[in-house]
Amino acid sequence: MIEILVNLGPRSYPILVGAGTLGSVGPELSKRGVGRRAVLITDPAIATLYADPVLNSLTRAGFDVAQILVPDGEKAKRLEVASDLWDRLLDAGCDRTSTVVALGGGAVGDLAGFVAATYMRGMNFVQVPTTLLAQVDASIGGKTAIDHPRGKNLIGAFHQPRVVIVDTAVLTTLPEREFRSGLAEVIKHGIVLDAAYFAELEGSIPALLARDLATLDRVVAGSCRLKARVVERDEQEAELRWVLNYGHTVGHALEAATDFNRWAHGEAVSLGITAEAMLAERLGIAGAATTERQVRLLSAVGLPVKGLDVPPAAVVDALSRDKKRRDGRVSFVFAPEIGSFRIVPDVPRETVEQVLSALL
Repeated sequence: MIEILVNLGPRSYPILVGAGTLGSVGPELSKRGVGRRAVLITDPAIATLYADPVLNSLTRAGFDVAQILVPDGEKAKRLEVASDLWDRLLDAGCDRTSTVVALGGGAVGDLAGFVAATYMRGMNFVQVPTTLLAQVDASIGGKTAIDHPRGKNLIGAFHQPRVVIVDTAVLTTLPEREFRSGLAEVIKHGIVLDAAYFAELEGSIPALLARDLATLDRVVAGSCRLKARVVERDEQEAELRWVLNYGHTVGHALEAATDFNRWAHGEAVSLGITAEAMLAERLGIAGAATTERQVRLLSAVGLPVKGLDVPPAAVVDALSRDKKRRDGRVSFVFAPEIGSFRIVPDVPRETVEQVLSALL
């Protein structure tokens, strides 16, 4: 098992990566001196596949465990679902020493983390991510949220987990579309944070797509390390952590413009990376070769790099509701070259629309 520390002083926690780690949830939580009540929040499909080893682990470690099922995907990230969970925690007798365990993808983690952050002003929280996207990105850093009808993740809080437990073996059962979607976040890390890691990904495509466990351990741990270092330097997204939104500025707007039901998150991010790489090239920030490497790797793992399928003006309108805007302006993250980034505070609307038109 690979252990990566997210060093945040009194809020520090480990990320534990390896095949077969689901059974360690109970012992790891027991080490942290929390109360004996625990609530496992998951969705029906994930519960069928993975709830038993986690529940058994918690029970053997002496926890009084309840399980609550929530809708799958973005349907879970609604205020009425959060409100129902607050009621269920009260019914279970949970207090601030109790622990919410999120077992599932990014949507389950976002919802469960938001509920843990707001119930009695904050209770213990453990992330057990079961999708690649959640393992390398959503489960790390304490960002929790539910959606608003006008935009994704607009209602939320920062609430760090006590531990993140990443079982790479669960990726072997992940549907193909979800697995490829998660690779968008992996590729993003290499583009803006580490040129050597990006090159390693370029050389690992067959093993990655075959879901070789040793390769998954190495790649997932590599992405977790990169994200952990960014979170340590900018816990609450003051500025540096914006680098992790590469591809997401356009990607989130694309999801909002299509009512969150046209693209998987990683597919929207892939299109966002392509658009933002083309924007950087058009603005003279990056060269054509940098764009080509990004598009080539995204395409090689089966992610979309064209076929926007929505009017560019609708995407730009959705950008105006981006939660990271400042003084009415939306900042973009660009990659001048692989392994580096630059934050640009304003980009002309017409330039964005021109690039998006090229992706239709």
